Amino acid sequence: MAETDRPRKYWTDLKKKLQEEGFIELSDKIGQLKMKSGKDGKMYLTDCVDTETLFRLIQSIPSPKAEPFRKWLAKVGYERILETQDPEIAIKRAVYTYKAKGYPDEWVNARIQSIVSRKEVTNEWKKRGVQLGLEYALLTDAISKETFDIAIKKHKELKGLSKPHSLRDHMSPLELALVILGETTTAELARMQNAQGFKENQSAAILGGKIAGGTRKNIETKIHRSIVNSKNYLSDKKQMLLDKDNN
Repeated sequence: MAETDRPRKYWTDLKKKLQEEGFIELSDKIGQLKMKSGKDGKMYLTDCVDTETLFRLIQSIPSPKAEPFRKWLAKVGYERILETQDPEIAIKRAVYTYKAKGYPDEWVNARIQSIVSRKEVTNEWKKRGVQLGLEYALLTDAISKETFDIAIKKHKELKGLSKPHSLRDHMSPLELALVILGETTTAELARMQNAQGFKENQSAAILGGKIAGGTRKNIETKIHRSIVNSKNYLSDKKQMLLDKDNN
């Protein structure tokens, strides 16, 4: 992309240029991992960055080959601004993306509703002094444990998912329906109790999850099987699951 026969020097000069332009935290964004060399096949420590930093680097590369990427980034940025002004656009994009991946309509509808319920409960947490990050994760796990009798980490392991995978993207419509119930109930309890801070919202989360968990148990009694299962939507198994859902 940079069209240089001295990539090491170019990389050094680019980092210096970015820091001079105000990207002073660049050095903190760069980590080193051992990666295989394309020349001799040996493993060498190599500078690595996350996606956000990579995009920032692309914007600074003075090469015509980088222009298509810059145009794409500008287009995506514009689309995200439109979505903040009209959230329905984001929902339509999500529907299109999931359908393009081959998910059935029933599942897509449930997944979109779960996005809405997640937004509702996190908005309540934000207003009530819950700290973004660890506390959000702990409250989410509390709801999940009470709803499914299993922690999120174990739920992912059951479905054979690795860390980067989204658990909700691999849930069945019934699992998603229970997620929606647990989170919507938790949000309503937080409002009703005027829960403030982590501890009070944790109590609401546990109770909201218990209510969803009671519903799960009632359903399982009627359908004579566990709603929590190992099925997922990974590419090598997806068609089998989709076929089962559509029958």
